[in-house]
Amino acid sequence: MAAPADDELLPRLRAGQQQAFRELIDTYQGAMRAVAFAIVGGRHAEEVVQDAWLAVVRSLDSFQQRSSLKTWLLTIVANTARTRLKQSRREVLLDDLPAPHGTVDDARFAADGHWLAAPSAWHEDSPEALLAEEELRQCLEKTLLSLSDLQRSVLLLRERQGLELQEICNLLEVSLSNVRVLLHRGRLKLFATLEHYEETGQC
Repeated sequence: MAAPADDELLPRLRAGQQQAFRELIDTYQGAMRAVAFAIVGGRHAEEVVQDAWLAVVRSLDSFQQRSSLKTWLLTIVANTARTRLKQSRREVLLDDLPAPHGTVDDARFAADGHWLAAPSAWHEDSPEALLAEEELRQCLEKTLLSLSDLQRSVLLLRERQGLELQEICNLLEVSLSNVRVLLHRGRLKLFATLEHYEETGQC
């Protein structure tokens, strides 16, 4: 969903409007989860997000809008996650990250990580086509869940939440080169799943 404007949403939040809080949660909960997953992993991510929301409510009146509301929220969840972790940041070493398997390789992509020649796509509205799209969605979600917490989080923050790479680096305290590799290899795995499904109809 489109993010509500900060200048419109913030006064309603400070006035305690429940609808404003629902809009805030609906808009940013996914991004907050992704940040928490990257820092503490799946086991404690939900608790971190809940603690972060409590901190947000307590701090609303002191928010000075030096950054966007989204950046402020994600910074709070990142700090909450680091406090929960109580140790130095966790960063996946590039040598420890296995290369994806399958028929897709770097030669298939442009510099921005997207297809040079996109795979064929369905443009039908038949029940069979809609079912195939749902099956493909499930395959992609399965692949997404197979990624490491940090790799999945980088991919979600970039592709679903639209964060810039430097924003992701700042939130997760991961180097830019590492973020680029995590993002690229995550995309490779998703594209390999897509291509395999188009060829075989199976995950």
